[in-house]
Amino acid sequence: MARATTNNQILTTAQQLGSLMKSARDIMRKDKGLNGDLDRLPMLTWIMFLKFLDDMELIREAEAAVAGKRFKPTIEAPYRWRDWAAKDDGITGDELIAFVNNEEAVRPDGTKGLGLFAYLRGLQSANGGDRRDVVATVFKGTVNRMINGYLLRDVINKINGIHFTSSEEIHTLGHFYESMLKEMRDAAGDSGEFYTPRAVVRFMVEVTDPQLGETILDPACGTGGFLAEGYMHLENQCETVEDREILQRYSIFGGEAKPLPYLLAQMNLLLHGLEYPQIDPGNSLRVPLREIGDKDRVDIILTNPPFGGEEERGILSNFPEDKKTSETALLFLQLIMRKLRRQPKPGRAGVVVPNGVLFGDGVCARIKEELVTEFNLHTIVRLPNGVFAPYTSIPTNLLFFDRSGSTKEIWYYEQPLPEGRKNYTKTKPIQYEEFGDCLAWWGKREENEHAWCVPVEQVIENGYNLDVKNPNGKQDFEHMPPEQLVEDILEKEQKITEILAEIQQILGSAR
Repeated sequence: MARATTNNQILTTAQQLGSLMKSARDIMRKDKGLNGDLDRLPMLTWIMFLKFLDDMELIREAEAAVAGKRFKPTIEAPYRWRDWAAKDDGITGDELIAFVNNEEAVRPDGTKGLGLFAYLRGLQSANGGDRRDVVATVFKGTVNRMINGYLLRDVINKINGIHFTSSEEIHTLGHFYESMLKEMRDAAGDSGEFYTPRAVVRFMVEVTDPQLGETILDPACGTGGFLAEGYMHLENQCETVEDREILQRYSIFGGEAKPLPYLLAQMNLLLHGLEYPQIDPGNSLRVPLREIGDKDRVDIILTNPPFGGEEERGILSNFPEDKKTSETALLFLQLIMRKLRRQPKPGRAGVVVPNGVLFGDGVCARIKEELVTEFNLHTIVRLPNGVFAPYTSIPTNLLFFDRSGSTKEIWYYEQPLPEGRKNYTKTKPIQYEEFGDCLAWWGKREENEHAWCVPVEQVIENGYNLDVKNPNGKQDFEHMPPEQLVEDILEKEQKITEILAEIQQILGSAR
């Protein structure tokens, strides 16, 4: 049963909210301008973004009135949601499409002026650093792909039924939104957008354990998974108004150069409760490493940087001559090392890397030499096959390091597949509970069949090869059925082929 909110709106139940979102997506399927979830989710996002913003502005306006203060809205009339979208029988059809898309249009109040997107892209704060700049950046990379104004009006009317003035409703919508993000990233996996499973994100945040007052950065934040999880981790530590101020203004930072993930990250963080997401829309690699000083450093970096791609030559000039490479994973690793705070408390990082980073030589080895010489690379978690399926079959690892000094020893933990499973799939991904044994081991380390310790001298002697096999692992070939043994051999042959292809790619990029 629906319940009333403080402003007498009816609170939508989770079931009703799910039905509402499904209805909106079903309406979008009828529009010829949209092609799959890769088009539908961004449409839903910018519409929800404007509804969310107007609901927040209504609250701030009321608070200002009670306090006797002047309120300066982010968006002025007649471009606010309440002016053009809130009425079910508001502008529709070609008139609505023209108002949204055109540089100049007849506005809802009957006057001529800038179209909606043209107005939003032109927003600018007086001195930088407020929500107008965020809105302008969001809409610089946003396009309305719907071509039927009547269907667009139907979608807007559905979204108007969500009440962003209720924290409970926002929380419920947040879960729906996360599931839609996963659907979209599943659809985008073949175009290089690798979704980091929520279980892996949560595990990395848990063991890094951010504390209120520390700064968290994801320089390649995508749709904001690490930042949202970090925000929730810190939110549990808030007890006072001052704590919330620290969380809102001085804790969460990101970078995302692609317009679509940037928009999705903004909405993701807004729905989780971060009122002014501080995400840099530029390429995080664009600043020369030598120009990154103490003021630019952070306490914690959590990220899954892109790998397998290549950066333009102009970006490569930002890195030391002997560590230039077109492999983005290695460029981001250098950036992360540079951005970690040195004092008073050493910064720490958790980074997803492909297997090639562990065994790569040349430029890769020189970067790892810096990593173990100037940083404490204390833990490498080796993830099982298929964690990133179906996007990539390349084995992946989690590196955890900090600035507490040079590396003395490296602990490895080989995360096993669940009993009876040979791999993960899109429909059966890794679960957070599977990290239970690793979490229990983390604070009280002992060698076992999954964990082993390697002195740094061994790594140095082997040319900074971090690809150290588990000496304690069990391979019970003796009792393996013949058909399973054949399957296992074929699987290993395929893995060897993939690793050789990856080595060729790394050697090519290291030249």
